[in-house]
Amino acid sequence: MVPDVVTPSEPAAPLHAWADWPDEQLLDLRLCDLKLEIAGSWLDERIAQLHAELEAKNIGFRPHFWLSDEWFTPDGMTGVAIPFYLAHPRLARLEETMMLEVEGGTPPWCMKILRHETGHAIDNAFHLQRRRKRQKLFGSNRVPYPEYYTPKPYSKSFVLHLDMWYAQSHPAEDFAETFAVWLTPDSDWRQRYQDWPALKKLEYMDQLMGTLPWATPRVTTQQQFEPLSALRRTLRAHYKQKRQHYGVTRPSLYDRDLRRLFTDAPEAATHPTAARCLSRIRPDVRRRIANWSGSYQYTIDQVLEDIIQRCRQLRLRLARPEDQTRLDFTVVLTVQVMNY
Repeated sequence: MVPDVVTPSEPAAPLHAWADWPDEQLLDLRLCDLKLEIAGSWLDERIAQLHAELEAKNIGFRPHFWLSDEWFTPDGMTGVAIPFYLAHPRLARLEETMMLEVEGGTPPWCMKILRHETGHAIDNAFHLQRRRKRQKLFGSNRVPYPEYYTPKPYSKSFVLHLDMWYAQSHPAEDFAETFAVWLTPDSDWRQRYQDWPALKKLEYMDQLMGTLPWATPRVTTQQQFEPLSALRRTLRAHYKQKRQHYGVTRPSLYDRDLRRLFTDAPEAATHPTAARCLSRIRPDVRRRIANWSGSYQYTIDQVLEDIIQRCRQLRLRLARPEDQTRLDFTVVLTVQVMNY
């Protein structure tokens, strides 16, 4: 479930001249000129919590962290890139304005991602992906990442951690998600996944992690990939690219589907317009579908905008009470979002 966005606060954060700039001025600043650091930011407490969780599991390995443009753990590296906007509340607000949400913007959400990415880092540090039993249970990391995947929501062969049944997307993600569930304090994974095939993966993870205190990491470098200081594009260019990535091509929502929900009959000429109704419920419906599906709010909003414009073109109006229309439309929109 996607948490409600809470802009990170950082009372001890260093002052930045751009912190009071309006969005339009801030967007023309280069990423490298933000001059941000993790130290002293809202992220310090999150990383300290992660270290405490690793310590509680007797794991001596600690990933290193740096700021970049998004969340990722590069192949073969033992560190985690954290998106720059989490290092300052002004940038978190800009992220929410541009993308309608702040990925990792609450303590629980941030910790879920940190645990997942640490699973990748520890996989790389000890070359765990080369172990035969690991490959037998999770599959090979050498399998190419798919352009998209169709999850099976009711499958019990995978743990549930990040949204969109992410463990099903690739063997590497299955491993990282399983590690994250295993690491999470009070997850009670033995009870929660009782009688699930996924329990075998968690039991293997428990056994595997028990061997690490006596193992030597194969990779020990503190290398960083695409650190913020090396990113010379502006925030405006960054968000243009990001919005294109999470946007959609024009959905092919059949007019028939809209006409089943709304009407253009003359006798409904005094009814509220469909476009106005959908515009009013847009923020709430967008959040609800994001919570249910795990889809980015920006992606959902693009589909919504296209539907609203089409309702205007067809001059559609409400054909039934608004409460019923809202419920029926949410179902239709959810199907469209999952398709795109």
